[in-house]
Amino acid sequence: MTKPFQFKTSDVSVEKRETVFQGFFRMDKLWLTHPRFDGRDMPVFTRELFIRGDATCVLPYDPERDEVVLLEQFRLGAMGRAQSPWLLELVAGMNEEGETPEEVAQREGQEEAGLTFSKLDKICEYLVSPGGSTELIHLYCGRISTESAGGLFGMEHEHEDIRAHVFSSEEAIAMIQDGRINNAAAIIALQWLQLNRTRIREGWD
Repeated sequence: MTKPFQFKTSDVSVEKRETVFQGFFRMDKLWLTHPRFDGRDMPVFTRELFIRGDATCVLPYDPERDEVVLLEQFRLGAMGRAQSPWLLELVAGMNEEGETPEEVAQREGQEEAGLTFSKLDKICEYLVSPGGSTELIHLYCGRISTESAGGLFGMEHEHEDIRAHVFSSEEAIAMIQDGRINNAAAIIALQWLQLNRTRIREGWD
């Protein structure tokens, strides 16, 4: 039985690369080839690659009250579907050069929800859409108190308009099941919380 991961980055040959769009984000076009599983070489083909950068997302959780904070904001990519383009999401932001994911988490917690995390538990890292984007998400669960959480936040010069909501963990998990929450970071984080909630509530070490 052949094991996975027999190929590496060095097995990919990029014949040509050019930037076809440069704005808030960047789009590159690549001409490339790589070996096939059957031993032949793939003919040179083209792909467009969205240069998105890495981001950090955090699920704010209060283990004493068993509550989470979720952010409601407009998302252009959700328009044109049979749902509202205002989504319930995690605290999130792009990683700037020189910043650690933990530093991004604390910065965005303040800017987007007025929250400071007393502890950050790493959930995972995952590639959002590796067929055409470079984006990698660093995903955390952050300990907070929801006693005074909630309200309106966001950086006006970045055109952010954010409402922070407090939900019980049970209600947030139910919103995955009925489709009210349908973005990947929130789904993964809330399902992780569902699996780890008892351990965290008994003692977040």
